[in-house]
Order: sequence, then C-alpha cells, then structure tokens
Amino acid sequence: MSVVAAEPVRTSRLDLLPLLVEHAEEMAQVLSDPALHTFVGGAPDTSQSLRARYERLTAGSPDPAVTWLNWVIRLREEDRLTGTVQATIGPSDGGRAAEIAWVVGTPWQGRGIASESARALTGWLARQEVTAVVAHIHPDHHASAAVAATAGLTPTEEWQDGEVRWRRVIG
Repeated sequence: MSVVAAEPVRTSRLDLLPLLVEHAEEMAQVLSDPALHTFVGGAPDTSQSLRARYERLTAGSPDPAVTWLNWVIRLREEDRLTGTVQATIGPSDGGRAAEIAWVVGTPWQGRGIASESARALTGWLARQEVTAVVAHIHPDHHASAAVAATAGLTPTEEWQDGEVRWRRVIG
C-alpha cells in the first residue's frame, strides 16, 4: 500500500490545507469557544498549547503502521480559517481504515462547512486505498451525526467511550 500524505483538497467554497504549526495562532481564535468542548470534554487550547499540539501532529505518528493526516479548513470567501478535519489511517481487516473527525468554529457553524469538508475528506480518502471510514459521535450531538450522514457514514451498533461508531465501507 502506498504512503499517504495530506495534500490540499479544494471544494466549491473551501480549501482543506495540510496543517502547519504556523496555523496555531489563528486556529486558537477559531476554536476558542468553550461550547466546542460540550461533547468531547476539555477546554480550548491557548495558541501556545495548540502550537505544541500541532508540532506533535505534523511530526507524524510514532507508530509506522498509523498515519496522521490533518487539515485546516479555509473559507475562501472570507479568506480565513474556520476549522479542522483529520484522518488517522491504520490497518483494518486486510485493508486500511481511516478514523475521521471535524470541528468548525462557532461563528461558522450552520453554514454547511463541516459537511462540505467531511464529504471532500471522505472522497479524497477513497482515492487513497482506504477501505473504510469511521467516526465516533456522541449520541446527543445531532449536528455531527448529520455531518457523518452527509459524508456517507451510517451508525453501527458499536460504541466506544460513550460514542456511537459510524462507518462507511469504500470499494
């Protein structure tokens, strides 16, 4: 299987740009609303802690069988970052599965940015020899469930850490 690296992905309104450490300052502002942590816990990162996190993410997974891919979402009409999408690719049942996640800053929610990004990401992953895409979604997080459904994922009967596992088989 080929090595996968994040590359720019373009949609009608958005650019998914491979994450850089330099994105930390702007992203700290985008992700500063404590409400974004309602379902996942924790608190917003400072720009310094986000920078340290981005340094770890861009360095890559310490496990050679696992690939970390991270993008920031740029809304072209506003020329600003509005959120992130990510995929962790690893071995699964004779193929490769990607676990995906997304977050869009509060001021940009409700505009279809997460759905458009998740669709673009799953489409890109389908071209990367990924055989399944999964996401873990809190059962009360209806907006995230709608994003997953838009990206072609369906809920399963599996649970992990209080979240429902959603899945899309590719191929």
